[in-house]
Amino acid sequence: MLFMAQMQVNLPPDLAPAIADKLKSDEKALAQRLQREGKWVHLWRVAGRYANVSIFDVADNDELHTLLSSLPLFPYMDIQVTALARHPSAI
Repeated sequence: MLFMAQMQVNLPPDLAPAIADKLKSDEKALAQRLQREGKWVHLWRVAGRYANVSIFDVADNDELHTLLSSLPLFPYMDIQVTALARHPSAI
């Protein structure tokens, strides 16, 4: 199943820089592994914001929830998820 996730990251301003850097590094490593596995199909930065739009290809809602909640930055994210279906005009 395909899902679009719009993720806004909201790190607390008083978060220690070393902790923030570790979270970001861990997030990048996991995101790249999930991309190589074909689960995180697209990852697009939203210009001017600490946000992204991503497309996931997972088995179901539960797998998506498990994946998203495993992200190191998950506690600091506002996420909106939209299930996607093939458009009849798509080639």
